Amino acid sequence: MSRFELDRSEVRENFSRFLEIPTRWSDNDQYGHVNNAKYLTFYELAIMRFLEVDSGLDIPSFGVRCFSVENLCRYHEAVKFPDLLECGFRVGRLGNSSVRYEMGLFVTGREAVCSTGYFTDVFVDSETEKPVSIPAPVREVLSGLIVE
Repeated sequence: MSRFELDRSEVRENFSRFLEIPTRWSDNDQYGHVNNAKYLTFYELAIMRFLEVDSGLDIPSFGVRCFSVENLCRYHEAVKFPDLLECGFRVGRLGNSSVRYEMGLFVTGREAVCSTGYFTDVFVDSETEKPVSIPAPVREVLSGLIVE
């Protein structure tokens, strides 16, 4: 568990990176707000965009895969189309074979956090699917996401 509690008191300065995410009409549910399941998709999109595009990592080339083993989302304020979102993220814990990503979702132009959450990935061997150490180049990139 990181020193952050991942609650309504989260502020933008607690996160090391942000990804801007536009909502789509199809993200809304019958109640007129973004469906709860979409939040975890936004979280995953932010991390994968950072790792694979912004950092240029080709994780499969290291002979590993990432399995998500745990996730959580706390909803603090409704989001709805056409909100433009900013997903803040950081690394809360970097272990030998696992990493815990922590997120805060903000509507652009608003200070209040809309949701907080995390997910934990375990790095496994591509063939045996047994846990392995995080490859050094990946660990280096992930270390840059730790907020002191």
